[in-house]
Amino acid sequence: MAQANESLCLLVQVESKVALENLDAILEVEGIDGVFIGPADLSASLGYPDNAGHPEVQRIIESCIYRIRAAGKAAGFLAVDPAMAQKCLAWGANFVAVGVDTMLYHRGAGQQVGDV
Repeated sequence: MAQANESLCLLVQVESKVALENLDAILEVEGIDGVFIGPADLSASLGYPDNAGHPEVQRIIESCIYRIRAAGKAAGFLAVDPAMAQKCLAWGANFVAVGVDTMLYHRGAGQQVGDV
């Protein structure tokens, strides 16, 4: 168990305005290795539903990545497309997931239907 604990990486998600307001406190919690930003729920919580690309949301995401890294934690992001993934990496994100499951299913199903 001691070896397992040393190998674990504990990530928390920031997906709401309340979480943003408490980000500094979250970053001080001992044992947290990084913060993963979820843009869809975050943008909705900020008043921009279904619009993670809104300039204000983008500014906040960039600021969060900087704050997370400045605290010595890993910053992660769920990007809906490769362009957003590149932007987050340029802002300093340590890791980026590209694609949302429902979007990937939709695209794949659409391609299958188109092939018939």
